[in-house]
Amino acid sequence: MRKAKLLLIRSELGAGTRGASMGIDALKIAAIDLGSDYFRRHDDVEIVDENWLLLEKVKFKYAKRIRGIIKIYERISKNVARVLKKPGTFPIVLSGDHSSAGGTIAGIKAAYPDQSIGVVWIDAHADLHSPYTTPSGNMHGMPLAAALGEDNL
Repeated sequence: MRKAKLLLIRSELGAGTRGASMGIDALKIAAIDLGSDYFRRHDDVEIVDENWLLLEKVKFKYAKRIRGIIKIYERISKNVARVLKKPGTFPIVLSGDHSSAGGTIAGIKAAYPDQSIGVVWIDAHADLHSPYTTPSGNMHGMPLAAALGEDNL
C-alpha cells in the first residue's frame, strides 16, 4: 500500500475573493472534531504561496496575477512529480484555489512523461476559460484549459 504525502497549497491568487487558503485548516479542524487522526498520520509539505501579490496592482486584466500563478504551478508540479517518483508514495494535493489543479496535472505528466494520463474533473464548472474568454480575469477558471494547452483563440 502506498503512503500518502499531503501537499498543502494555501494560495489565494487564482480567485477573485479571499478565503481559499483557509480550506486546509477547515479540513484539519473538521477532522479533529470528528476524532480523525488523518492529518497526524501523513507527512505533509507546505507549498510556498505568492499571496503577497494580492496587495499589488493587477498587471494583466485577463490573466490576473499570472506570474505568481506560474510560480505556484512550478512548485506544485515539482513536488507532485517528486512524490510520484518516490516508491511507495502518493500525493494528495489540498488547496482551495482551483488554479492549483494546473500544477497538479503538470506534476503528474512530469512524473510519467511517456504515458497518457487522465483526469476526472469534478467541479461546478469546467475551468476551461483562457485569457481570451474569461469574464473575470481570475486564473481559477483556467487550469483545465492550461493543462490542455487550449487558448480558445
